[in-house]
Amino acid sequence: MEFKLMVITARTASLDILNALDQKGGTLDDILDEVLSRHAFFSKKDRALLQAIVYGVLRWRARLDWIVAYFSATRLNRIDPKVMNILRLGLFQIIYLDRIPVSAAVNTSVEMAKSVTKPYVVGFVNGLLRNAATKYQQVSYPDAYQDPLLALAVQKSFPDWIVKRWLNRFGFENTGLLCDAVNTIPPITIRCNTLKTDRKTLLKRVEKDVEQAENTTYSPDGIFLFNPKRSIGKMKAFENGMFQVQDEAAQLVTLLLQPQPGDTVLDACAGLGGKTGHLAQMMGNRGMLIAMDYNEKKLSRLMTEMYRLEISMVKTRIHDLNVPPDYESMGKFDRILLDAPCSGLGVLRRNPDGKWHTKEQDLIRQSRRQALFLNNLAHLIKPNGILVYCVCSMEPEENESVIIDFLNTHPNFAIENNRTKLPVKARSLLTDNGYLKTFPHFHNMDGFFAVRMKRMK
Repeated sequence: MEFKLMVITARTASLDILNALDQKGGTLDDILDEVLSRHAFFSKKDRALLQAIVYGVLRWRARLDWIVAYFSATRLNRIDPKVMNILRLGLFQIIYLDRIPVSAAVNTSVEMAKSVTKPYVVGFVNGLLRNAATKYQQVSYPDAYQDPLLALAVQKSFPDWIVKRWLNRFGFENTGLLCDAVNTIPPITIRCNTLKTDRKTLLKRVEKDVEQAENTTYSPDGIFLFNPKRSIGKMKAFENGMFQVQDEAAQLVTLLLQPQPGDTVLDACAGLGGKTGHLAQMMGNRGMLIAMDYNEKKLSRLMTEMYRLEISMVKTRIHDLNVPPDYESMGKFDRILLDAPCSGLGVLRRNPDGKWHTKEQDLIRQSRRQALFLNNLAHLIKPNGILVYCVCSMEPEENESVIIDFLNTHPNFAIENNRTKLPVKARSLLTDNGYLKTFPHFHNMDGFFAVRMKRMK
């Protein structure tokens, strides 16, 4: 069977990304970076279209699939995954992108189908998209009174298991609001590098680069950016190290730790260094700050980021926390931040691929790893030292359950429930039990959980 060679466009690259997510796994960010680096010739308009399509299809996949099922005589599980992604891609453009002519959405989808499948399937793609283009508004959806779970799963585009969990905890109305918040394209949130400037000055510097900029509600150093006129990396304020991109919820985590100048601090799962940079600026670039991660490439990028921010105090250490660290060579720390690996269900608005690749059983697997990491770090805290645990998840298995189990097995630690450790506006986010909890639909930020614990002896 011969297939037509496909010309690389924003749409075909979008299909490559969707297929890669299905076939290879990995994160959307990594695959997106890889594809964009291969297609550096794409214009700004091409890149914007690619991102709009990829993120849009991932946000609305379940709803798009419902529409495909409505118009298809073939059951979804019998449609080739690559063809399914072409249908999703075409439908998303038809329904959600007003500036894309229907003819362009259909014709380009048909051309893509010619490159991956047989002629009769190409005819199926052509017929379904043309039919759906004129009749998609006639599609009926599940009734919320008869089946609230299915209604939310389809209309809000979420896996059944996530909707079921949220319905049980939040009820129908709040689950709908949470789904809506997750499906809303969030603003870019940045954190002022107070080693170089202040928020008021930074706000003036970035205003010319965006359509709108405004201060965050809870973090004293954050700014929301709406509709950038140029990429973040090309903004002068970014090039000059005046800010990092970081969601407001993540900013609050570091504020909860409250590192002081001269402290010895461990950022135990440092990743690319978003919280590392914040820790360093709170410490006034004075003291000892170790950024630890198992991934050497991430630590290399972290150090490049520290150079851009003009932070000189950070040292890196490669270590996988699945294995206890060498306690003698590591020494003891005044403060440790554990931003633990998790399901990521709190950051779905920025990572919609997580909807479809995270499974419910992952929560238990992650909670076991989180417990292991906490246990492996407990010995590194000095008496009266502080350990902050956080995850970008709103799920109890990764939140309260992990902490309750840790405290039961480590009686020398206790939650330090002190609202004064947070900025005044953020104190309302701390529960009576001392848990910092944020939700997209309540606070317009990512869903995070954090807790501050003190080693008593």
